[in-house]
Amino acid sequence: MGSRCCSRTACKHPPVYTLTYVYRESTAVLGPLAAYVEPHCYDLCEKHAARLTAPRGWDVVRLPVDPDDARDREDDLEALANAVMESRPRAKRDSEPVGQGVEVGRRGHLRVLKSGPPKDR
Repeated sequence: MGSRCCSRTACKHPPVYTLTYVYRESTAVLGPLAAYVEPHCYDLCEKHAARLTAPRGWDVVRLPVDPDDARDREDDLEALANAVMESRPRAKRDSEPVGQGVEVGRRGHLRVLKSGPPKDR
């Protein structure tokens, strides 16, 4: 995340907040910096977030930013991954083919794989 900059033109300050518009509710939501860059969301530095105004008739919701939140989010993700791994039966986990499949799509760094028939060992 170190290479991200504020979305405002010519601003090179690091972002602290992510701005998202909820058009259906005429609301601008300013919350903690998102883990990843998302389309139609804007990263803002401290200065530009403080000066944010919304269009007439819109509400601005400012969610609190907790500096420990990023660390907690990583811990939560790791705990979730561990829980999923532990919930799978051990025999099934060891017998599943690894690295087999055909790539049928890609979106950013994510790949969609279609399972192929299991190969004999």
